[in-house]
Amino acid sequence: MRITVFGAAGTTGSRIVAEALSRGHDVTAVVRDPARLAQLPPAAIHRVGDAADVDAVVELSAGQDVVVTATRPPIGHEHELVAVATALLAGLSRTGARLLAVGGAGSLTVPGSGGTLVVDDPAYVPPAWRAIALACNDQLAVFRASTDVDWTYLSPAAILEPGERTGSYRLGADELLVDPAGASAISTEDFAVALLDEVERPRHRRTRFTVARTRTPPVSATGAADR
Repeated sequence: MRITVFGAAGTTGSRIVAEALSRGHDVTAVVRDPARLAQLPPAAIHRVGDAADVDAVVELSAGQDVVVTATRPPIGHEHELVAVATALLAGLSRTGARLLAVGGAGSLTVPGSGGTLVVDDPAYVPPAWRAIALACNDQLAVFRASTDVDWTYLSPAAILEPGERTGSYRLGADELLVDPAGASAISTEDFAVALLDEVERPRHRRTRFTVARTRTPPVSATGAADR
């Protein structure tokens, strides 16, 4: 498939690019800062572009099957997530490419809480993370209001950080996935596996889903129990 990844040099975006390349896809890796081009893998097509620029979105998504947005604004600029979401929808409505968005966990509900959002539970979202969590919630609202673009929003577990690629994960919908001890986590590597599985075998079109790590029993990337 032909896949464009915005935010391709970031912590999550770089894992998505690597996973897509490992599966034989043609990847256009996009960064906003030209200085980060050197961080991109040689096998990808390297481009500079801003996901908040509608014309850039049109140019970089023309002829592509899927666009992935994995951008994250710096502290103090969290509102840019909404601007990026709006520009992506405007641009992709003109090219017809599918959209896969790397989202946040803040809009998920806390298990057993009666509907409390993760963003409102300091056990999962400490004060330092609240601004970006709220911005991710606003980002999801923009996508949910769209009727012109085939979008999918993937919320990670509460903790998303580099780690092991197991190729396994648990799937959920709108509730935070936690383990028996109440922890909620997934590696960026397994998050990338889940996202590329959705790219290749769409099951969550125009909706949100979530993923978390699993150990016992592990679930493979195809959703079946490992043997």
